[in-house]
Amino acid sequence: MLRGRWLGRVRYRDAAALQRGLFDNSADDHLLLLEHPHVFTLGARGTTEHLRCDPDEVGAELVHTDRGGDITYHGPGQLVGYPILTLDRPGAMADTVAYVRSVEQLLIDALAEIGLTDVGRLDDYPGVWVGPDSADPRKIAAIGVRLTRGRTMHGFALNVEPDLAWFDRIVPCGIEDKAVTSVRAEGSSATMREIVDVVWRLAAARWGADGAERTDLAWRQRPDDLAAFTRDRGLGEAPAAASGSVRL
Repeated sequence: MLRGRWLGRVRYRDAAALQRGLFDNSADDHLLLLEHPHVFTLGARGTTEHLRCDPDEVGAELVHTDRGGDITYHGPGQLVGYPILTLDRPGAMADTVAYVRSVEQLLIDALAEIGLTDVGRLDDYPGVWVGPDSADPRKIAAIGVRLTRGRTMHGFALNVEPDLAWFDRIVPCGIEDKAVTSVRAEGSSATMREIVDVVWRLAAARWGADGAERTDLAWRQRPDDLAAFTRDRGLGEAPAAASGSVRL
């Protein structure tokens, strides 16, 4: 069973702790959909070389993670998805690359449904791109995963309508010569909730062979709203960095 949850706005460390709890204790598959407050995250082998600001001075956290890849940014207006899937079941994807391609295709298909059709993969670069065959490819989604014992953690970050100026404070994913964009900057008026609905429907079709159900725990009504467990009693620290991760 694939169980989907919209969690609202959740601190990165709390979401990481929730992922770990589901990874360790749930036999079901899950897709957590949420936003984060401003945070810069570093992959297991990442350094602060590509961080161009003091996080404290701009009101952001800096968190080391156990995913692969370099530095990235998460914040309001960005849809973050954490699939926690078992891939070693009969008929499941056989390897990490196949799984990453599945996540990429999920986002490509979702963007096409909201009217962004010139979207795809860019050779030798990670993520999902607008205008991949043009002279000006623009990154609209980052993907970073970790696969351990046939089970996934981490996932994707789709820029719906974040403040793109935040990406100027880092070298996103270590890529210096490519722009970052968003659904809104590319001319789509689709709302976060509409995009969540599309992503969930496509994910249920792709990963929910044994059934799927979705429960929304919170929908943000004010810009400063946080999910209850983040606001009142954070779940704890992110897991320590570990090997076996891939960022694409």
